[in-house]
Amino acid sequence: MQLTSLAKTKRRRIIIIGIIMAAGISFVGIYHLFYQKQVQNEKKLVTAVHVVSAEKKDLLKNISLVGQTVPKAQVDIAAKYPGKIENVSAALGQQVSSGQVLIREDADDAALTVSVDQHAYNQAVADARTTQVQLNANYDKAKADYDKAFATYQRNKNVYDVGGISADDMDTAQQQVEDARAALNSIENQMDGGTASSVTSAQENIAKAKSSLAAAQKQKNDMYLTSSINGTIGYRQVEAGDMVTAGQKLLSVYDNSVMYVDYQVSEQDLPAFSLGNSLSVNIESLSNSFDGSIIYISPTIDSSTMTYVLRVSVENPDGLLRGGMFAHAVLKSILRSNVITVPKAAVIAKNGKNYVFIINADNTVTQKEISVGASGDEDEEIISGLSDGENVAVDNLSRLKDGMKINPLGDGSDGQ
Repeated sequence: MQLTSLAKTKRRRIIIIGIIMAAGISFVGIYHLFYQKQVQNEKKLVTAVHVVSAEKKDLLKNISLVGQTVPKAQVDIAAKYPGKIENVSAALGQQVSSGQVLIREDADDAALTVSVDQHAYNQAVADARTTQVQLNANYDKAKADYDKAFATYQRNKNVYDVGGISADDMDTAQQQVEDARAALNSIENQMDGGTASSVTSAQENIAKAKSSLAAAQKQKNDMYLTSSINGTIGYRQVEAGDMVTAGQKLLSVYDNSVMYVDYQVSEQDLPAFSLGNSLSVNIESLSNSFDGSIIYISPTIDSSTMTYVLRVSVENPDGLLRGGMFAHAVLKSILRSNVITVPKAAVIAKNGKNYVFIINADNTVTQKEISVGASGDEDEEIISGLSDGENVAVDNLSRLKDGMKINPLGDGSDGQ
């Protein structure tokens, strides 16, 4: 009976030991399989590398510009003189022409001023003529008096020489000649360059009256407000009967036949643009692009934005473009021609230096220092350190080390 119990106990121990050994073997097998799979996954992540070849090509950069459209011209029409508005012949959105009368102010007072100044001018002209006639008459009389006195003196001198008249008579004749010459000289001295000072004064009065008349006429004309350009009424803040002040803005005329777009361009991008170059302008709200031309580049930088102003002119014959629309433009610029390039993703910047991983013939990698130049949108210019056709890694760079064997996946640019 005791032997049977011992046999059962021994058998139970053997079974337990067997179960423990089986569990251990299973655990080791499962752990081995899991570890092997994890190692394989890690190995696959580390060594899977996309590869591209360094190649000679143009280094490109897309320069993106954003601006707003503005009309070719905007003319604000304001009252020059205070007064009452008699008539407004322009409505919002109306097309108007250069020289067309849009607003008429009350011009009665100005017309009266013109009439008064016209009469003053006419009087000045008449006075000048009277002065000239009177001067001519006075000169002719003085000249005749002198000629008569001189002739009498000559006759008296001949008679005096033969003792026919007394010395007192001779002195009287001589005094008459001197008085006549003095009167003639007085008139001649009034003349300046052939014109008497009295006549000059009269002519100046004419000029003054003429200027006053012209000023009055201009003021009257300024009561009729006209457009100086062809365009569209885009602002109106006036009605007939309104009392306006000098300088008050009443209308605005916009010329949208040509639209301008002003862009801000950085110093490094400025060399890509030249006067006269074409530029496609995209208007997002219209889902359409328009051909434009560069007509202006500012000669100096804006110190507040540190950019240059670039103005593009866009023809607008159909009137689709309006002021204030957002306008986007992209210029594909060649930064460098026929230079060795690699994708930006292939370059590692570390401690102030640049590196790439070269793919060797045996699919191992070697870290190599390079010198980079200009930077495009997608590529970097390689100045030294790489030759045309050399293969470089473009991803998983942080996992690569010198001498590591990799599994090249092909051109990294295709996204495989």
